[in-house]
Amino acid sequence: MPRPSVESATDLSDFFDTDEFALAASYTVTGGSAATVNGVFDEGFVAVDVGGQVQVANVQPQFQCATSDVSAADKGDAITVNSVSYTVAEVQADGTGLTTLILERA
Repeated sequence: MPRPSVESATDLSDFFDTDEFALAASYTVTGGSAATVNGVFDEGFVAVDVGGQVQVANVQPQFQCATSDVSAADKGDAITVNSVSYTVAEVQADGTGLTTLILERA
C-alpha cells in the first residue's frame, strides 16, 4: 500500500516555486521531448569508502522534485540544471510525492 503524501499539492507547488526555493530544469526522458521541471538542486559532498581507513570526499549532485513531474523517470534520462548537463544515475521516489534524482555530469 502506498504511503500517503505528507505534503499537499499546494505545499509542493509552494516549495518548488522558482521565486522561492526551486530552480527550473530541462528534463528529458530517454527517447522523449524536453519538459521544464521545477525542483531543488544540491551538489553536496559525500564520503566514499574505497576500502581503506580513509574515506574520499566526492560531489553527489541531486535534484529533488515532485514525483508527479517525473513519474516516468529512469536511469539514463537527461536533465540540465543551471546550464550544466547531467544524466540520471538513480531515481529515489520516497512514496510521499517527492522524488530525488541522483545525477552524474554528462
